[in-house]
Amino acid sequence: MLDKRRISIRNIPTLVWGPDSDKVYIYVHGKMGSKENAEHFAEIAISRGYQVVSFDLPEHGERKEEDYSIMPWNAVQDLKDISNYTFNKWKEINLYACSLGVYFSLLAYKDMNINKSLFQCPVLNMQKLISNMMGWFNITEEQLKIEKEIPTTIGETLYWDYWIYANENPVDEWKSKTYILYPSKDNLTDRATVDNFMNTHSVHLTVLDNAEHYFKEEKHLKELEAWLQNNI
Repeated sequence: MLDKRRISIRNIPTLVWGPDSDKVYIYVHGKMGSKENAEHFAEIAISRGYQVVSFDLPEHGERKEEDYSIMPWNAVQDLKDISNYTFNKWKEINLYACSLGVYFSLLAYKDMNINKSLFQCPVLNMQKLISNMMGWFNITEEQLKIEKEIPTTIGETLYWDYWIYANENPVDEWKSKTYILYPSKDNLTDRATVDNFMNTHSVHLTVLDNAEHYFKEEKHLKELEAWLQNNI
């Protein structure tokens, strides 16, 4: 059983994993995840002398019943509350983020002194993703503006306010040295978007051939394990 303790940071359910250290990883889960997903990551990180701070994003984990939606402005505020706590407690701050958690991290932590970042299956450009989804379902910008929110057949809802926010808050700055694990068949982030991010930031890229956004095959899970072991 890993050493962990439960705390609350501005009413955000949070876990702190591992014995005292001056180094920490902030762990930001993706959609349908929770703070408990950090357990295996924490096991590796603790063995390397780090602690890990994981927490539930809005509408996830212990926060599913809260009247607090997982809109980017809410998630970004939560991530900033978490970072305020960690920067006051640890000397070295590192970051792990997955999928949608990457997008929120890029917004919240762009100006912060993060030593190293690990991005798994990252959502790097929300403007492009929403635009693509509008195209998939033949939804026009004018239609979204009028209806404000439109459910889709894949269980995702498109929101006008989200679209406006994504356009007004582009991800154009990132200082941390970053390691990306990218599945070659990712349907949320295309390779051109990854390459563009690499060209403008300090990035080491690992590509999983024939893997999709959500890993299903044992060989891809093994490659994920190797990537974590090599880069944490």
